[in-house]
Amino acid sequence: MSHVSTPQRSDSDAPSGRGGRGRKRGRTGKRRTGRWILLSLAVLVVAAAGTGYWLYSDLNGNIEGVDINDAIGKDRPEKLPTSGQNILILGSDSRAGDNAELNTGKVAGARSDTALVMHIPEGRTEAVAVSIPRDTLVTRPDCTKADGTEVGSAERVMFNSVYSQVGPACVVKTVEKMSGVRMDHYVEIDFAGFKDLVDAIGGVTVTVDQDIHDKSSGLELTAGTHRLDGTESLQFVRTRHGVGDGSDLGRIGLQQEFMIALLSEIKKQDLLGSPTKTYKIADTLTSALTTDSELASLTALTDFGRSMNGVDPAAMETIMLPVAYDKTDPNRVVAAEPQASTLWKAIRNDEEIPESAKKSPAGGGS
Repeated sequence: MSHVSTPQRSDSDAPSGRGGRGRKRGRTGKRRTGRWILLSLAVLVVAAAGTGYWLYSDLNGNIEGVDINDAIGKDRPEKLPTSGQNILILGSDSRAGDNAELNTGKVAGARSDTALVMHIPEGRTEAVAVSIPRDTLVTRPDCTKADGTEVGSAERVMFNSVYSQVGPACVVKTVEKMSGVRMDHYVEIDFAGFKDLVDAIGGVTVTVDQDIHDKSSGLELTAGTHRLDGTESLQFVRTRHGVGDGSDLGRIGLQQEFMIALLSEIKKQDLLGSPTKTYKIADTLTSALTTDSELASLTALTDFGRSMNGVDPAAMETIMLPVAYDKTDPNRVVAAEPQASTLWKAIRNDEEIPESAKKSPAGGGS
């Protein structure tokens, strides 16, 4: 795996930047999964593989649940007319708890550092994930905080700020409003969970074709092959400075490169074939997970995981939401039309996404 992508700052207000280098595509022409897709799916795959997990009732207590249906109410898009599923996957950059010990920046509060809408069509033999750039300007709808406080709608707010301002349920509502796509499930994992996952499997090997010196993330790598532990892996997927042009949009490609290495490591070690290792990973991941209340148990995760047995995570297509640079603030992006509407319509109808809807005018992430 060679490093060809442009990374991202760790602070939430980092500019997107123009003129980023293009993302490397695989031979199939598909963009591979981002780190949070795998982390979330790993729980589902592990649960599906461990038919005896009902014996480990302590794992149930690890998972935090959010009642999305109660928080949002009935003001939601209709469910898919098929058996397809849509899952909103968030990577949280909270600096609280275990995350406070990580070198992840000095921004207060928490934000949705990474956001993906994973669509699993009817039949569940394939999947596509739409990455929503965190600097996308959106209209935040009326929402209710966990403590019952009402928060009015606001226009032109950064997408990743919705999490810290109002909470995860409002992020779900915001995505549903901007897409018209109902989210069947919600999965969130934090920095500490990502670090612990890599440490649990004994590290991940990556190869970079140029030196990386990033004082912001703390990453120091020379060109060549390196075995990264959890902390170094977190620095790797978040690094921005010292490589390429620093494009915010381009860092998605760097994360995808890391995921290929992580998937290869899991396959090489046959982690899912070892009950002891499987339990260790499941314990690590469930401790770091927050899901919607319907998935907040090992039984629910197991059932959902079994239903996805036909999906190959390594072959999923990922698409960045088509965006264009904002005319007022070139460091921010907005959904590009008609591409974005065409993409969301295809997902709503559980149809194949046209190639024209996958092209983003914003060059930094193309």
